[in-house]
Amino acid sequence: MTTQKPVRGSGPAPDHILLSINGDPAHTMAITWRTWEETEAGYVLYREKGDDAWLRAEAETRPFISDIDRSRMWWAHPAELTPETDYEYTCGDDAHRAGPFSFRTAPEHATKCKFILVSDQQQGEPHEKPDYTVFHDFLAGLLAQHPDTAFILTGGDNTDCGQHEVQWNGLFSGLAGIAESIPFMMTVGNHDNRGFRNYDTHEGGYYAEPCEFFNGQFRGAYPFNGPQGWETENYTFDYGNVHVAVLGVNEPVLVNDWLRKDLERCSSTWKLGTYHFPICYAGSDCQNYDAYPMMRPSMEKLDVLFGGHEHGFARSFPMRDESLYDRPSEGTVFYTLGNSGENPPGTYALPKVWHCAFYPHEEKKSMACVAEVDGDRLTLTSVLSDGRIVDRCVIDKGRDAITPTALPPIYGPGRTRMLFKGADPGLCAAGKACFCQNGVWYAPLGVLVGYIGGSVEKFPGGMTLEVYGKSATFREGRTTAQTSDGDLFLPGPVKRGAQGQLFVPCDGCHAFGMRWAYAARNNFISFEHMSEAKPVTPQP
Repeated sequence: MTTQKPVRGSGPAPDHILLSINGDPAHTMAITWRTWEETEAGYVLYREKGDDAWLRAEAETRPFISDIDRSRMWWAHPAELTPETDYEYTCGDDAHRAGPFSFRTAPEHATKCKFILVSDQQQGEPHEKPDYTVFHDFLAGLLAQHPDTAFILTGGDNTDCGQHEVQWNGLFSGLAGIAESIPFMMTVGNHDNRGFRNYDTHEGGYYAEPCEFFNGQFRGAYPFNGPQGWETENYTFDYGNVHVAVLGVNEPVLVNDWLRKDLERCSSTWKLGTYHFPICYAGSDCQNYDAYPMMRPSMEKLDVLFGGHEHGFARSFPMRDESLYDRPSEGTVFYTLGNSGENPPGTYALPKVWHCAFYPHEEKKSMACVAEVDGDRLTLTSVLSDGRIVDRCVIDKGRDAITPTALPPIYGPGRTRMLFKGADPGLCAAGKACFCQNGVWYAPLGVLVGYIGGSVEKFPGGMTLEVYGKSATFREGRTTAQTSDGDLFLPGPVKRGAQGQLFVPCDGCHAFGMRWAYAARNNFISFEHMSEAKPVTPQP
């Protein structure tokens, strides 16, 4: 018999009770709980409210061995439920039971539903016993305002270091009184698969692939329908006319192929997704190399992709193949959720060319999004914990419109803009438009590198640029650049252009590890770099 357990460790009585959708929510529900490893059997008793007789659903179980504890996870799946009906249940074994708790099944073929999106609620302190009271109170208050909430969907970073069970113990302390009755559908964030060889000192950091602790706890909670070998952290579920694809942060190429096939088979009115890293990020030093453009073929089959990570709010214009559009039928809306645990952002956030709505969320407030589906209309309302509305929009498929109306920029002929990480360099690039000659796009790379914070050394007929630890020398009329990695051949010669500046074929950015893309509809060229460093030249 176990005699010593860590703080919030497993015991004979069920805890970490979680309701989730794993199948048709009109006819089935999944119930997860934890006990210590000595427990030999587990089951759920359930009945319609008001009935006398209990039905029984046996639970499957697997051991869960963490860094601090040995326990068992249990999953039961009551089935053949009546749609749109209130149920009550208990869980455990003959000697130790938890409950009763309650839940409500979905209507048959629902065309209306409401759900709440939260993200980045992770808490790291106190170190040995993370406190999720703020998150609990915020979420409980939202549910009191919206008692018809069908489920809660997260954007990732549910914990601060998900490879340490102390963190999951903290999260479940914050979910007590909530997750037993409202399906809680989690997306994996980078913090959820983060761990340290020494948790106390944060030495030896690593990211688990796959997400061992997440998968070990929730294997039977969520649909096991993700790409082979990467299930649980990738899954899809349906609620009426809404199809939700939950994407993990590992193996993006494999996930892209799986998601593309999934969405090609899907006939739901709404195709929504969650992915922790924002595609249309707001941070001045952030990047989207983790997913874009490699996951673009699948992501751009979604109506809305919700993300987190930045702890701030932003909503994009509909986007497809680098270009920005007006109507929902023309692209995917990328929606960054802010944070739900009073975690101000660590990034320097600013609106980018792809954002039609933006809020940096540097106040110490929690944020969540209330999503309401009504047929072919989806209303998204992001709200702060003090009740202020950050953004409200309606995506109307019937009218093929988004309100409030906002139009993305379309720059005129001869005024092709140069952007870096979605931001316009402003004054330093004014009057120095990019241009195309003989099928080759040119940009004032010296201006770009200077704007980023790199070194620009100009000399007669040439310039040497240095940024992100790489250097390159470009000379007027030459089709070869001398770089710190050897010669780089260019698709055209370096030319002198507006205001006497040297214009380099855009492929010259490869010398610094950058990529570029031309947005044909909007007439801008966007440069990206995967580093999140701030490359400011040192002061001697």
